[in-house]
Amino acid sequence: MERLQQIASQATGSLSPPPRPDHPLDPLSSAEIKAATDVIKNKYAGHKINFNTVTLREPTKKAFLEWKDKNGPLPPRLAYFVILEDGVSGVQEGVIDLGSLAITSLKNIVGVQPILTVEDLCSTESVIRNDPKVIEQCVLSGVPANEMHNIYCDPWTIGYDERWGSSKRLQQALMYYRSNEDDSQYSHPLDFCPIVDMEKQEVIYIDIPNRRRKVSKHKHANFYPKDVKEKYGKMRDDAKPINITQPEGVSFKMDGNVMNWSNFKFHIGFNYREGIVLSDISYNDHGKERPIFHRISLSEMIVPYGSPDFPHQRKHALDIGEYGAGYMTNPLSLGCDCKGVIHYLNACFSDRSGDPITIKNAVCIHEEDDGLLYKHSDFRDSFSTSIVTRSTKLVISQVFTAANYEYCIYWNFIQDGTIKLDIRLTGILNTYVLGDDEDAGPWGTQVYPNVNAHNHQHMFSLRIHPRLDGDQGNSAAMVDAQPSPFPLGSPENMYGNGFYAKKTTFKTVSDSLTNYESSTGRSWDIFNPNVIHPYSGKPSSYKLVSTMCPPLLAKPGSLVYKRAPWASKTIQVIPYQEDRLYPSGVHVPQWSGDGIRGMREWIGDGSEKIENTDILMFHTFGITHFPAPEDFPVMPVEPMSLLLRPRNFFLENPTLDIVPSHATTTSEAVKAGNAQHKASGDGVSRLAFESSPSSCCSRK
Repeated sequence: MERLQQIASQATGSLSPPPRPDHPLDPLSSAEIKAATDVIKNKYAGHKINFNTVTLREPTKKAFLEWKDKNGPLPPRLAYFVILEDGVSGVQEGVIDLGSLAITSLKNIVGVQPILTVEDLCSTESVIRNDPKVIEQCVLSGVPANEMHNIYCDPWTIGYDERWGSSKRLQQALMYYRSNEDDSQYSHPLDFCPIVDMEKQEVIYIDIPNRRRKVSKHKHANFYPKDVKEKYGKMRDDAKPINITQPEGVSFKMDGNVMNWSNFKFHIGFNYREGIVLSDISYNDHGKERPIFHRISLSEMIVPYGSPDFPHQRKHALDIGEYGAGYMTNPLSLGCDCKGVIHYLNACFSDRSGDPITIKNAVCIHEEDDGLLYKHSDFRDSFSTSIVTRSTKLVISQVFTAANYEYCIYWNFIQDGTIKLDIRLTGILNTYVLGDDEDAGPWGTQVYPNVNAHNHQHMFSLRIHPRLDGDQGNSAAMVDAQPSPFPLGSPENMYGNGFYAKKTTFKTVSDSLTNYESSTGRSWDIFNPNVIHPYSGKPSSYKLVSTMCPPLLAKPGSLVYKRAPWASKTIQVIPYQEDRLYPSGVHVPQWSGDGIRGMREWIGDGSEKIENTDILMFHTFGITHFPAPEDFPVMPVEPMSLLLRPRNFFLENPTLDIVPSHATTTSEAVKAGNAQHKASGDGVSRLAFESSPSSCCSRK
C-alpha cells in the first residue's frame, strides 16, 4: 500500500479530477481519458511510452447493486490502462482511481502482446512499401519497383508463430496490388507475406511460398457505381425510395446511457474491446421491476481459415481479443447505416500519444416495424371477428471493420420481452493468388480469375450474465425434444404419438459443456429455480434459441483449437467471478494457446457447482463459409441470429396491453352487419395501385 501511495503522489502532481458521469457504467469521457493519460505521463516522465488501452474498469457487481438497489455510495470511478514502454518487454498494465487521480495498481506483464489498434494497422503499409526486400519480391511478382505506391496490405496479427513466439510485437502483411487508388485490391493478391516488427517499424522476415505466382493481369474486380456502370451500362432504376417516418418522434427515452422502452430498462455501454455492452436489463411487469440480465456482450470471436498450406495456418483472427470490436467500429451515417429517426452515441478512446479521440455515431439507436406481434380471426363470421397487433422493435447497433470483413451487430428488443441478436457479415473475402493452371482444391474456391478465397468459419462467443428475478440464484439446463420413451401400443403411448421436452439441469461445470443438436431442436434454459410460475408450475426462465452453431472444424490440439478454448463447445456455464470476461484471456495477440488461461482456467476440472447460484453462460455460435463467386467482389450480407425468449416468466402474453392496429369483437361485427372495419390509427398505409384487380374475390 505504501508503494502505491508513492506512485499516486508521483503521478498526480497538480492535476484535477475530471467530472464524473451520474451512472457508474457510463464509458470514460474524453476528459476522463485525458486525466488518466496525464497521470500516466507524469508517472513515466522521461520514459518513451505508447498508449494501447485506456478504458473504464467497470465496478464490481456487488458495488454496482449496492449503489443501484440499496442507495449505497457511487462506486469508485476507475480507468484500466495498458501501455508499452520502450526497452521494457511485455506490457505495463494498471488501474487509476479517477476520483483521486491515484494509480492503485501497476504491474509489468511479460510474455504477452497487447491488442492492435487502428494506428498500428495504418503504420504497417508504409513500412512494407519502403522495405528493399519487399520491393524485390514485388518485382518478382510482376509489380514494377516504381509502383510501390500501388502496393497495399491487410495487416493481421500473426496469430502465433513459433519462430518468434511473443518476444516481438508482430503483424503479418497480406499483400495486394491496385492499378490505381480506386481499385479493390482483393482481386490482385500477391503470393508472399512480410512479417513486420511493430515497435521497430521494420520488416524482419518474408515468408515466400515454394511455388511462385505472378500478380493477375486481369482487370480489377471493382464495385463502386462508376465501375458498375462501366460493366453493365447503368445502375438499376426500378427501386422506389422507402422512407421510415415517426411524425410524433420516437417511443424510447434516454437518460444519459440508460434506455427506457416498452417496459424494458437497461444501460448501453461501449468499450474498446466488446463494443456494445448491455447491462442492468430489467422489465417493468405491470409495476414490478423484474431484473433479467446483469450484463450481455460479445466477448470473443475467431475466424479460422481452412487451408493447411503454410503460412495460411496463421490466418485465424480472434478479432475481438486481437483488434477490438470497439477500436474497429465505424462512424455511422444517417439514412445509410441506420434508417429512420435515429439517436446516436459516440465512443471515446485514447490514441498512441495519450490524446482522446472520438468516434462519432459509434452506436445507432432506432425503432423499426417488426411485422405482426399477434393476430387471430374467427372463421365463423367470414373473419370479421379479428384482432391484429403489430410489433415494434428497438434496435441498438454498431458496425465494425476487421480488415476485409464488416461485422454488423444488431441488438433487438421485442415488445414481448424477447432479446434478439442479429449479426450480418459483409465486406470482402480474404483472397490469395491462384496460378493460371492451378486448382483451388478442397480448401477454397476460385471466385474470379487468379483469385482463391479460402474456406473459413466465423465463430462468436456470447457472454450472458443472468440475474433472472433477482439474486436468489440462477441455474441452466439444456432442453431436447424427445419422443415418448414408451413403445407404440403401450398404455402410456397407445398411438405412438407422444413427445415431450426433456430438460437436463446442469449441476456442475462439466455437465454444461454441451453442443447444439439439430435432431432434438436443442435449446438452453436460464432459470430461477426459486420463482415458480403459478399456472405452469415451472421456474421463471429465459430460453436461448440458437440454431446456427457449427462445430469448430480445426482438430483438437491445433493452434486454432488451443487459442480458442471456448469454440469447441456450444455452451459453457461457470460460476460468476469478477474479471471472467474474455474466454481467450486478456492479452490475446501472439498467445500460443498453451497454458491455463481464459475458459480453460475457468472450467478447471469441471467439478464446480453451478446450480442455483450466480452463473455466467458462454455461447458459441456462427457460420461455416464456403465462398462462391456471388460473394465477390463485395459480399451481400450473410445473416445469423439468436433469441433470448421469456418462458414461464410472465403470467400471460405480456403484450395484451399494446394498442392493436385493428380489433373487432363478435358482437361488434354483428352490429356492423359483418362489414369489414378499417385498421385504426393508420393514416400512412395505402393501396399500391389505384384500384384492386377485378379478379380479386371476397368471401361471402
